[in-house]
Amino acid sequence: MADQISGIKIPDSKIAREAAELVRQHESEMLFNHSVRVFVFGAMRGLRQNVKFDSELLYVAALFHDLGLVDAYHTQTKRFELDGADAARDFLRSHGIPEPQADLVWEAIALHTTPGIPQFMRPEIALTNAGVLVDVVGIGYDDYTPEQREQVIAAFPRGDFKNEFVKVQTCSALKKPQTTFGTVNFDYIEYHDPSFHKPNACTRIHSTPWKS
Repeated sequence: MADQISGIKIPDSKIAREAAELVRQHESEMLFNHSVRVFVFGAMRGLRQNVKFDSELLYVAALFHDLGLVDAYHTQTKRFELDGADAARDFLRSHGIPEPQADLVWEAIALHTTPGIPQFMRPEIALTNAGVLVDVVGIGYDDYTPEQREQVIAAFPRGDFKNEFVKVQTCSALKKPQTTFGTVNFDYIEYHDPSFHKPNACTRIHSTPWKS
């Protein structure tokens, strides 16, 4: 991998290298490249905003944030974000990282698809979310110069990212649709099958055993 991209140094500690190796064992090239781009874009934003953040923790959060989409870390009852968050926290604990830092990475991954909240939380959480948003849905695209975007893509190519990413997310969502209700992950099911309808919150409220 490139050591530095547009002023952003890819962490090269023992933990960083082992995290990248673990994730690379399980993720496709598309997901792995996306994960590193999330780190680079998030770190760029942090530097631009003069925000102090832990580069290594941000890197681990970015690497693991989609690990819950792969079979080895998939569970039937949790949102894919939580599967990845659990894997990251277990990894950090196994390397002797203190609980507060491990929990911080867990939160960054668990909340990375949650709209309207991560940007007001600690920098590692906010920057993970920001990196995801720009790389997946283009939010903040123009905050980066064409040269910055080109350097990131040259180092970690997108390939057929849009189609492949939607496919991977859809496969995960269809395996456990009950975990997608109330989240953006339901969009993948609805896009795949417009006739599928999630439970309506109002209907659920009126259907409770309470008398009023």
